[in-house]
Amino acid sequence: MQLLDGKYVSEKLKVEIAEEAAKILERTGRKPHLVAVLVGHDGGSETYVASKMKNCEKVGFKSSLVRYEDDVTEEELLAKVAELNADADIDGIIVQLPLPKHIDPEKVTERIDYRKDVDGFHPVNLGRMQRNLPSFIPATPYGITLMLKEYGIETAGKHCVVVGRSNIVGSPMSILMARNTQPGNCTVTICHSRTPDIKKFTLDADILIVAIGKKNFITADMVKDGVVVVDVGMNRETSTQTKSGFKLYGDVDFDGVAPKASWITPVPGGVGLMTIIGLLKNTLSSANKEVYV
Repeated sequence: MQLLDGKYVSEKLKVEIAEEAAKILERTGRKPHLVAVLVGHDGGSETYVASKMKNCEKVGFKSSLVRYEDDVTEEELLAKVAELNADADIDGIIVQLPLPKHIDPEKVTERIDYRKDVDGFHPVNLGRMQRNLPSFIPATPYGITLMLKEYGIETAGKHCVVVGRSNIVGSPMSILMARNTQPGNCTVTICHSRTPDIKKFTLDADILIVAIGKKNFITADMVKDGVVVVDVGMNRETSTQTKSGFKLYGDVDFDGVAPKASWITPVPGGVGLMTIIGLLKNTLSSANKEVYV
């Protein structure tokens, strides 16, 4: 078993991103600029946004945070999105999910200018991704492909099983792994909460990508020897053993599955760190006008 080390890969790629950001600053006199919109005080969202802002600073990006309380109206939020869309100094916009129940996340996502949609959730970007056209790819799947590429994981002709069908991870991940790209060219099976006997499919996986949101869902008896395991799970539980007051668990029982795997991501220290890289690379591409002129 070898680790797919998100910390190692993310630090390496941040150096490359910082070099590119410095070139943009030298050429244009401005830094790539990412704006995050945060509504309310959800603990996970606070942590994620703070990490995104911190990493922007590390690679020489400009970052701005727009905050609202839980009682912000949908109209107010959409008006702010329109304002950010119109600001020529902004390269990327993210609206941190989840949003309060009275705000439709799909409506907000579709109002973001697809040319600044560095989270990769806008239907235009998802459609272009499916057609293998230049696009902003959803940050977590993008980060996973960057990790697989860094470690030289062979994917062509392999059976990739994706557990989870969310619009954020599972569905786009299945498309990316099936596309005629590297990594890609897999035969893909996508499983979810309504799939009977998921074990039948996971046992046949050469590459298993798990994003179902259930602590230790995948156990040793559900995988074959030599499988490559990518654990997207980020299940937070309160803990007196950690400084932060909570502990993270993956969707995969690491201790049980790792001895059977050829490669596996840890939690934490795996996919979460690569999600940030996907976001930074999308923002860099936006600043460089590589996807949309």
